[in-house]
Amino acid sequence: MQPIVSKLPGKGTTIFTTMSALASQYKAINLGQGFPDFPMDQALTNAVNAAMQQGYNQYAPMAGWLPLRETLAEKIAFLYQQTVHPDTEITITPGGTYAIFTALTALLQPGDEVIVLEPAYDSYVPAILANNAVPVLVPLHPHDFSIPWEAIRAALTTRTRAIIINSPHNPSGTTWSETDMRLLEELVLAHQLYLVSDEVYEHLVFDNALHQSVLRFPALLKRSFVCFSFGKTFHCTGWKIGYCVAPEELMTEFRKIHQYNCFSVHTPSQVGITEFLQNRSSYLQLGAFLQEKRDYFFHLMKSTRFTLLPSKGSYFCCAGYERISELADHDFARLLTCEHGVATIPVSAFYQHGKPSPYIRFCFAKKNETLEAAVEKLSLV
Repeated sequence: MQPIVSKLPGKGTTIFTTMSALASQYKAINLGQGFPDFPMDQALTNAVNAAMQQGYNQYAPMAGWLPLRETLAEKIAFLYQQTVHPDTEITITPGGTYAIFTALTALLQPGDEVIVLEPAYDSYVPAILANNAVPVLVPLHPHDFSIPWEAIRAALTTRTRAIIINSPHNPSGTTWSETDMRLLEELVLAHQLYLVSDEVYEHLVFDNALHQSVLRFPALLKRSFVCFSFGKTFHCTGWKIGYCVAPEELMTEFRKIHQYNCFSVHTPSQVGITEFLQNRSSYLQLGAFLQEKRDYFFHLMKSTRFTLLPSKGSYFCCAGYERISELADHDFARLLTCEHGVATIPVSAFYQHGKPSPYIRFCFAKKNETLEAAVEKLSLV
């Protein structure tokens, strides 16, 4: 038998799986992987259960249940003053990561280059490599994770096909400003690039700030795939359901890939989410809810020797540990898990070359009692 030639020869088990398994082994409090431990809204689970009881259990259309796509188009018009056609420009997907992979697969040919800003969510580079394209890694500014515009411009070549952005950002919790988006628009249009925008934390933006979605910028949207996650929005990460928005020409190619891979997403979830979205508070109040979690965690952490960086959105914040240890971040994260009972994620895991970072990442999307118990342990470190 001929051996399989791996498309991802340098990849193994992800850091999230590794640290969660370690947390389970040592019975540590898991502030590593980005999932809540509090219950989701009962109204949404009731709506999905009712959909099953009412017989919505067969295939939905390939592009997604049309009433859901229509509801999303209304939501986009309300939030971003942007007209999106539900028939041709929205596709429901099994999660945001799937949407990103499918967008890249629709875009890329062998040898194409894609700008990736590091630290980056760990699925981006493998998705590029699996499509025989080339990730071009550009580090964010190391102390505040701001956008390195000169470095991005210097990384462009005649083979640059696309750029991936993520706001609110995982792992840092930073967000893109309107000025950043205007500079991005100039860059994309001047160099005829495509854009994949990871906006799975769309509603988890803090301090009364506006989420600067690509959907606010019509000229940019014409060259973009914009990817979202219901799992992150509604605290049901295990449902693995999201959607992608793109202009018809791009979405046509996206659906060509999608129809032969997933084809159709869980119908009862789509029906239930459609009903749940009729109440706009279901998403308008999410930022304030997670901001309370952030603020409470930051307050508790004053009793520790960690140095927390600002978090403007997402489930996450980064923390320096220079007053505690000189260990590399992956070794320090393992020490915290095995000896102190709190699991985190080393930020070096979000860089392809894995050089030690001065930061670890905490997830604060947890019950207050979970945060309290974790910080009690961290205060002894």
